Amino acid sequence: MRVLSAEDVRQAVPMTDAIDAVAHGFAQLAAGAAEVPLRTPIHVPEHKAVSLFMPARIGGEGGALGLKVVSVFPENSVRFGKPSIHALVVLIDPASGRPLATIDATYLTALRTGAASGLATRLLARENAKTLALFGVGGQALTQVLAVLAVRPIEDIWIVNRTRDHVAIFASKLRSAGVTINIRLAADAQHALAQADVVCTATSSTEPLFHADDVRPGTHINAIGTYTPAMAELPPDLLPRTRLFVDQRAAAWAEAGELVQARARNLIDESSIAGEIGELVLGTVTGRSSDGQISVFKSVGNAVQDLAVGTVALARAQTMNLGVEIDMGE
Repeated sequence: MRVLSAEDVRQAVPMTDAIDAVAHGFAQLAAGAAEVPLRTPIHVPEHKAVSLFMPARIGGEGGALGLKVVSVFPENSVRFGKPSIHALVVLIDPASGRPLATIDATYLTALRTGAASGLATRLLARENAKTLALFGVGGQALTQVLAVLAVRPIEDIWIVNRTRDHVAIFASKLRSAGVTINIRLAADAQHALAQADVVCTATSSTEPLFHADDVRPGTHINAIGTYTPAMAELPPDLLPRTRLFVDQRAAAWAEAGELVQARARNLIDESSIAGEIGELVLGTVTGRSSDGQISVFKSVGNAVQDLAVGTVALARAQTMNLGVEIDMGE
């Protein structure tokens, strides 16, 4: 069994390859060739924490079997001076059940989440999209930007965030990652949206980040920050006016606060979802129908992303001699 660190994954899988990997995973999911139960949460109330267990199987050629575990312990920074989120992916040989790899999934999670937004942007955003608006500068933000830049000729980035110092730090990270285009702090959400062709929301907000009327025609939105019914980045009244795609219907209706809250207000129903992103990859549904249409990709995260990118990471790591091989006594 090979053990891969976050840095091993970073070296092994460039963003363009991650986008192609999640495209394959989502296509298999939409085709019925993948099995992904809803995630199982185990709460640790004394620490206001939760661990999420996410098993999955991808069938067909290039299949995969495994499990992702994500633990969110918000008090860690105060109690221990440690990160609040830890994640791990275990890959298992789908032919024999033999453990293949254990992967630090902290960076892998950001990579596969960014890759999903990159895929959605590639399939749904206008070809001539030039301006990106980014809400939030946390752990998911960097790969959101890198993914969009990988698929569209972005020239300007407008960042919406409450803390100016955090934006400066994030801009420095972008420069270190090789981003040379214009990076600006927006005065407010309305100002950023007035410029934006593509929007990425990467926050843990429990209330909408902007007003529906602030979104201009032709915008594409990737909403990836929220994953419970109590959380929401998008205004409920925006969704009926968009062409809406999700990673997986069952998960979206169970976990996406934007959809749950909009349905509770009778603003949308099951027919409001145009399709899963994997159906768009397969060509069984259509994407943007006009340059003036607003498109939305709402993602709560799916374990097929982790298995798909993790499988690529393992194959590359073996070729590049990355990670540590452990003898399991086989």
